Amino acid sequence: MSQDATGADTRAMTRLVIFDFDGVVVDSEPISLSTLRDTLAHFGLDLTIDAVRARFLGNSVPRIAQAIRAETGRDQPGFAAHWYDMLFARFRAELRAMPGITELLDALDRRGVAYCIASGSAYQRLDVSLEVTGLAPRFAGRVFSADLVLRGKPAPDLFLLAAERMGVAPGECLVVEDAPAGIEAARAAGMRALGFVGGGHLAALAQSHGVLLTERGAERVLTALDEVTASL
Repeated sequence: MSQDATGADTRAMTRLVIFDFDGVVVDSEPISLSTLRDTLAHFGLDLTIDAVRARFLGNSVPRIAQAIRAETGRDQPGFAAHWYDMLFARFRAELRAMPGITELLDALDRRGVAYCIASGSAYQRLDVSLEVTGLAPRFAGRVFSADLVLRGKPAPDLFLLAAERMGVAPGECLVVEDAPAGIEAARAAGMRALGFVGGGHLAALAQSHGVLLTERGAERVLTALDEVTASL
């Protein structure tokens, strides 16, 4: 919290909440990490689920493909298609919105606080997820993908683009993120950042992952989305 000499809070008013998507808006990461592990093994990179989480949580497909190429010495042009075939089939059968997201969006609407998504995922994945969970109307015209920038998280580019498109200064933005790379990106963009550990992929790791998010710059770590409003 920023304070002046009298101890008063001097933070700018929050005018925009920027949500990471996977693991924050939808509880997708258990499905995503499982199918990613299987896909990586298919392309020659055999990792445990914990290693996949530590290395690739919050990363874009190009960054993951780059890591495969670096370790196997081969380009993997079919990587994204192979992963998405498995991923989308399971999304359509299993994917659910994160508990509390609809109520949080309603609360932001009542307060007049804008919101959007800024995700490392490709638009193809975002579109499927929003359709399956019924959230597409809530975020129409307010979805920003790493497809739009040259550098994904932890670079600040995507968050800065989202703020610019939404017409809000970075210092008036609050980011909700579950990934260390996303917290780094938010802080590099000059934005406040909240860590979120309420996703199913962090059920057994909430405390240790929360410490990691705090170390990267999260001002608070939340276990439920209804806690976001307390930080506005």
